[in-house]
Amino acid sequence: MSALLTTAGCDRKDMRLEPVSAEAYRAFLASRTGSALNPGFLQCPSWAEVKGGWHARLLGWGPRTGPGAGELSGVALVLLRQFPGTRKYFAYLPEGPVADWSDPDLDGWLGPLLRHLRGAGAFAVRIGPSPAYRRWDAATLKTATGPGRRVTDVLASEVDPLGAAVAERLRARGWRRCGGDEGDGDAQPRYVFQVPLAGRDTDDLWSGLNQEWRRNIRRAQRSGVEVTEGGAAELPDFYRLLCVTEARDGFRLGRSLAYYERQYAALNAEEPGRMRLYLARHQGEILAAHTMITVGRRVWYQTGASADHRREVRPSNALQWRMMLDAHARGAEVYDMRGVPASLDPGDRPFGLLRWKLGTGGQVVETLGEWETPLDGTANHTLYRAFQMYLARR
Repeated sequence: MSALLTTAGCDRKDMRLEPVSAEAYRAFLASRTGSALNPGFLQCPSWAEVKGGWHARLLGWGPRTGPGAGELSGVALVLLRQFPGTRKYFAYLPEGPVADWSDPDLDGWLGPLLRHLRGAGAFAVRIGPSPAYRRWDAATLKTATGPGRRVTDVLASEVDPLGAAVAERLRARGWRRCGGDEGDGDAQPRYVFQVPLAGRDTDDLWSGLNQEWRRNIRRAQRSGVEVTEGGAAELPDFYRLLCVTEARDGFRLGRSLAYYERQYAALNAEEPGRMRLYLARHQGEILAAHTMITVGRRVWYQTGASADHRREVRPSNALQWRMMLDAHARGAEVYDMRGVPASLDPGDRPFGLLRWKLGTGGQVVETLGEWETPLDGTANHTLYRAFQMYLARR
């Protein structure tokens, strides 16, 4: 049975859902209520301008009556992609919606969303609930590495009760966790690395780094590595280094220079300084370039790139330390270094990325990941199965 069938008729009658303007959406994200919901940059209206090939809708919830009538209590950026050969759409809410997941009446706002999307021609919906699920401290994971080992083999330092409750509520309503427990079906990283900043001063941040990180930062400083903020003019340098990094580290993001230029323009048009480009120069040459995104009190290190030569001067460590300090100075509560692999096997090539981030002394955080459900109707269920086979062949 689909989630729509299980939620239909259970919605709060005082809750409305309707399209909202980009201005109203942004105002909500900047409000005290919106900020408290910890919105991510993938749910900002500007992200719709970044993602080519998708149709976007901005939606908002709010009470119909009472003291808060007319005010928003949650928002959602919905990306719609047409299934080839049909007039039906796959609806995707990357790391969204921005809603109060602690609300015990999940159906009160989720039901109207599903009905709206079905009316818009969607045959299935994918969401990314914001609560965390589990956390592992860096010190715990450093001692747990070994052949064939994974993060999930280690007892978590913390289990978030809200995340566990939301997962159970979604399962009970027929939602499926993409990729199961391993998360191989997620479009966004299931495991991320976060460095807590709230309540810490810069000395605390420095002492939280391991000896290798502190040594590398000092080496960069002694070698004359200069960290500066760049702009749109330096995006081609960043992209050139990204291509070098992809070839060296064996991964492929599949994004063009035009993609990053569009992203930089859209995010900074929405709010100046939302996306920043940091550059590390040595002897006048750009050796590394990293991007950083800020929304409210959340900061993300999004993408990093570096040259193959002169790696001994450690430009990437210098960049990260500067970005961490800038995030702290901006009042960020967390410095999110984005995705990490789940492998703790030193023999696995991807483990090197996790090892590098562990040196900052932060935490691996397992998010709830992404969840999907087909919408009501035999045709939608059939199309959803076809869509899953289509994705499996890509």
